[in-house]
Amino acid sequence: MEYLSDRILSLSESQTIAMSRLSRELKEKGIDVISLSLGEPDFDTPGHIKEAAKKAIDENYTHYPPVAGYASLRIAISQKLKRENNLDYTPEQIVVSTGAKQSIANVVLSTINPGDEVIIPTPYWVSYLEIVKLAEGKPVFVNSGIETDFKISAQQLENAITDKTRLIMYSSPSNPTGSLYSREELKAFAEVLAKHPQVLILSDEIYEHINFEGKHESIAQFDEIRDRVIVVNGVSKGYAMTGWRLGYIAAPIAIAKACDKMQGQITSGTSTISQMASIAAVNSEKSVTQAMTSVFKKRRDLVLSLLKDVEGVNTNLPNGAFYIFPEVSYFFGKSNGETTINNATDLCMYLLNKGHVGVVPGEAFGAPGYIRISYAASEEILREAISRMKTALDALK
Repeated sequence: MEYLSDRILSLSESQTIAMSRLSRELKEKGIDVISLSLGEPDFDTPGHIKEAAKKAIDENYTHYPPVAGYASLRIAISQKLKRENNLDYTPEQIVVSTGAKQSIANVVLSTINPGDEVIIPTPYWVSYLEIVKLAEGKPVFVNSGIETDFKISAQQLENAITDKTRLIMYSSPSNPTGSLYSREELKAFAEVLAKHPQVLILSDEIYEHINFEGKHESIAQFDEIRDRVIVVNGVSKGYAMTGWRLGYIAAPIAIAKACDKMQGQITSGTSTISQMASIAAVNSEKSVTQAMTSVFKKRRDLVLSLLKDVEGVNTNLPNGAFYIFPEVSYFFGKSNGETTINNATDLCMYLLNKGHVGVVPGEAFGAPGYIRISYAASEEILREAISRMKTALDALK
């Protein structure tokens, strides 16, 4: 007898987590696998943040927190948004959650009815589509490719909006591509969206601090749409705090209250110790994130230079996050005599089993023909990984 709901049966497993799991299974068999599949900084959490957590334990921050987060943390986030982004959000407009993923789920589940259309530019982060499916919304994909640095135009956005459109959701800097939208590009989006007051905007800015161009730009800066923008952010990427599980939204007050209500029935408040550590994180000097970002930029340049020597791998120049998203359709139809490559998923399985390198297929991000390589690893590991990939790919004829 089948006891599972249609809801869970329609849900896809996260491909990033799946590839990480497959890499781990091979490692457990004694195979030396390099996994470049997860979006996780390889740095340790900075010392002053860990000290804040230890202090919180000693001071007995061990009881239930408010669902939306401690006032002290929400005040710190509000001040951060003003200081770093020139955005005015009161602490009451901020909801702290167990990771940015939960923040996104709260927003979508609180705003989308069955049949509502949600615009998702491709490539997109793997969980966007699945969260929309959980809400029974209708995803509307707007495609981009390497030739436009994986960015859609304002005209494409305009063409995708209908009277059923309720939400657009995107990330900048982007996971999986590392692309980021300029102020001018976001201004053009804002001008389009200003004509459609029924459309909410979810701006996923979790990679804000990993930006190789300088100043981060948020679509929330434009007054004509600001009252419909939900900014999603957190401490995982910029402060190397993935395991602390803390994200947040800054949103119109009605949406913030709705997300508080939703979260109150699912997880309640986020870990108290993580919250106190995150106060130290968001109050950090810029040098903390800049030091890690400069290392990521060096690694980006290294990986791009190494990939230039791999025939059939087509890359662009990503200006943020820590991903390369190369186009690899050159290999489709090729074989090493044992395995034939029909798509990016086949190619990733081939690289895992033959090259012992774990990367993620573009299909997971709505972009067949591409793969995602995370360069959140040491230069030594990256050199070895690209060398293995080149050897495996060169064997395909």
